[in-house]
Amino acid sequence: MSSDPKRILCIEDEPDMIDLIRLILARHGYVFDSAPGGEEGLRKVRETHPDLVLLDLMMPDIDGWEVYQQIKADEKTRDIPVIIVTAKAQKIDKVLGLQIAKVDDYIAKPFSPAELVESVQRILGKK
Repeated sequence: MSSDPKRILCIEDEPDMIDLIRLILARHGYVFDSAPGGEEGLRKVRETHPDLVLLDLMMPDIDGWEVYQQIKADEKTRDIPVIIVTAKAQKIDKVLGLQIAKVDDYIAKPFSPAELVESVQRILGKK
């Protein structure tokens, strides 16, 4: 694995959640960027090719599943891992995400800092 810091893009519409995730991940040496909605998130994914995307499902412009489908439909971005970070925490949502949509991980809000870091490290360790 290279020594370059991994770049993470968080697509999330809640500024407080973006700040929390930024704080947690910066402590572990990750380069962090964010987008406040799906449209801007898709643009940033295509422009910056992050090492990992953290994706909220419930956003005002484009819902997270649509963003995920567009990332995976584009051959230039389909290999970027995606972790869903959402308040949609019912078991059926998690099963749909992990088993049907094949997201890389699914984290329910509220989450612990350790849970987020463990998931990010596990997914990026596969790259």
